[in-house]
Amino acid sequence: MVSNSLCSYSNAKSWAFEEAKKIVSRLAKIKKDKVVLETGYGPSGLPHIGTFGEVFRTTMVMNAFNRLSDIPATLYVFSDDMDGFRKVPTNVPKQEMLSKYIDYPLTSVPDPFDKYGSFAEHNNAMLVRFLDSFNFKYEFKSSTQLYKSGVFNNCIKKILENFDEIMSIMLPSLREERQQSYSPILPISPVTHKVLQVHIDEINLDNYSIVYVNPETGTQEEVSVLDGNCKLQWKADWGMRWVALGVDYEMNGKDLIDSYKLSSKICRVIGGTPPENLTYELFLDEEAKKISKSKGNGLSIDEWLKYAPKESLAYYMFQAPKRAKRLYFDVIPGAMDEYIDALQKYHDNPSVDNPVFHIHDGNPPYYEGVLKFSLLLNLVQACNTADVSILMQFINKYLVNPPIVTCEFMAQLANYAIEYYKDFIANSRIPTKPTEQQVIVLEKLKTELQKLAEGTGAEAIQNVVFEVGKQYHPGDAKAWFKTLYNVLFGADSGPKMGSFISLYGIENTISLINERILFNPVASNKNIRYLSEGMTEYKDETSNTAKQGLASINNSEVR
Repeated sequence: MVSNSLCSYSNAKSWAFEEAKKIVSRLAKIKKDKVVLETGYGPSGLPHIGTFGEVFRTTMVMNAFNRLSDIPATLYVFSDDMDGFRKVPTNVPKQEMLSKYIDYPLTSVPDPFDKYGSFAEHNNAMLVRFLDSFNFKYEFKSSTQLYKSGVFNNCIKKILENFDEIMSIMLPSLREERQQSYSPILPISPVTHKVLQVHIDEINLDNYSIVYVNPETGTQEEVSVLDGNCKLQWKADWGMRWVALGVDYEMNGKDLIDSYKLSSKICRVIGGTPPENLTYELFLDEEAKKISKSKGNGLSIDEWLKYAPKESLAYYMFQAPKRAKRLYFDVIPGAMDEYIDALQKYHDNPSVDNPVFHIHDGNPPYYEGVLKFSLLLNLVQACNTADVSILMQFINKYLVNPPIVTCEFMAQLANYAIEYYKDFIANSRIPTKPTEQQVIVLEKLKTELQKLAEGTGAEAIQNVVFEVGKQYHPGDAKAWFKTLYNVLFGADSGPKMGSFISLYGIENTISLINERILFNPVASNKNIRYLSEGMTEYKDETSNTAKQGLASINNSEVR
């Protein structure tokens, strides 16, 4: 952990500390012996990565607050699982069966996966599993349980007592048609068991009940607003919840700015103080559209974690919460590389404003000489192999005496790189056939590389590559390296060539150039056999420490 001698938390500038300072300032006005942070989730569809992102970011704020104050803080992850089921998601099975449960409370809708007692319970369990895999500290709160147990009763009474004032807050925000049927209180019909959006005809404060006409039966019904017999409209629910649970901090997406303002007004009407707030930008899918639980667009958490470790996802979530971000597969390599860069910067210059400080709660790991994920992707392509042990032979030769912890981490990254390459690069990267002029340049590069001893350092190799390029692309190094990336990898960008050649080996690189000159984009079977069987000298020269690390990796599941 970074000590106060290295950095004063009160002077920290990262957004998480800035948000935590809002809570500290709040406590100077509202005396409390416990701080509550909340995130809200609607289990009307499978939890998506945006839901995870809100919990992660709020956790970072809580951790920062814990470094600024001795007052205990708790995070509530609240599931609005008593809400009415309004739309069948397109990314779940048994669509026809689910369509029969429109307007039922989500905890009354059957689980289409046949694993849990309800659709809400299934989705809640998915979210909890994701959160637990990141070791978040939180308390899960179920709307259904809190309504039915009477926890919300006192605040719901205040909603009913201030019914007219709350209506005056809400009605101007609604379309004229919606105004006719709007009520902040939604009765759950004792006949149809549906959550009804109906006009309230009569309010009885003596027994805290409401009277309305059920649009399906045409009959008048009277129900108590207490003990889970009614559900609040979500803006009223949000404001009520802040008061009932004593919430001090909650962030929300840009699309809920107006909702936060309305809920804040309702919160004040029933005697509460709205929580401190951060408005974050939305996560977008491949087509820059908002990701949605009902559509299932964008990346899922499981999909991201198939191709990169959870630290890369955490890094992507932490960065710039007020900037809109695409959540698609092509952002994963960059996020992984930036995480590795941030780790190195932290250990060169420890700072509580570095994202990895927050991701690892003040104790980032140290991996000596870790290679970039993008470099590993090119190594996978050059080797044309799905065998992680082959990649590790190259990596161990390149790193020289790597600590076991580094060796294990690199083996994990190598496995991820293989998975990512197979699914997103193998069928899309087609090396470009070199022109006659480019063949001349590549032959020159081969000649210069042949003058170097195997094991020459990356910087020395980079200088050679750069000097060759200057002869044929004077003043335009970018064009030269783009040529190399196009011809060798079928991409417009790529790794630092000195690092790649040092990792892959000078002789192997010369063989790769020969294949491209002959325009053989896929390495020959002969070359693959060489990689599998001819690396004995590499393996034997690997340190005993690295060998032990590699042995432990190969005997365990690294993904």
